[in-house]
Amino acid sequence: MLLQLFWTFFKVGLVSFGGGYAMIPIIENEVAAHGWLSPERFAEVTTLAGMSPGPIAMNSAIYVGFQTAGLAGATAAALGIVLPSLIIVVAAAAFFYKAHQNRLVKSAFYGLRPIVTGLIVYAAIRFASVNGVFGGLTLHTAFALGIFAFALFAMAKLKMHPVYVILLSGIAGAAVFG
Repeated sequence: MLLQLFWTFFKVGLVSFGGGYAMIPIIENEVAAHGWLSPERFAEVTTLAGMSPGPIAMNSAIYVGFQTAGLAGATAAALGIVLPSLIIVVAAAAFFYKAHQNRLVKSAFYGLRPIVTGLIVYAAIRFASVNGVFGGLTLHTAFALGIFAFALFAMAKLKMHPVYVILLSGIAGAAVFG
């Protein structure tokens, strides 16, 4: 039974693309084919898995595995659904590590750094313009630029943790704009 759970969820993990919700029909089909849960019970599983923290496909696999074969079944199903992605990521990492040692690939990545930086800066400028930061110099704009300058200074010079900068900026924004 454990091998069957593992293999079933391994296949699900191997052929499923598009996120957890895209995997639900595949999981439902496999569960029905094995007779592990009734369609009504699987609907409850999907509801609980969606409300629980974590990926819905993983939560569904664990629940089905637990209902079928207890803790060992939950473990087998979880390993089965995760292992294909893990194998693919490790293989891709190994490939990119070897490729990164190549002089031509290294040069290409050095050439890509400026464009990535440019894309990030462009996204920041677009975000600022859409949110009215560049709508003329008003008191609102001055305060927003002040919060930006504080955040940049706090992280770059004071080496403050970004979470603290976000919290302080949120407090400043609530005080100034609230």
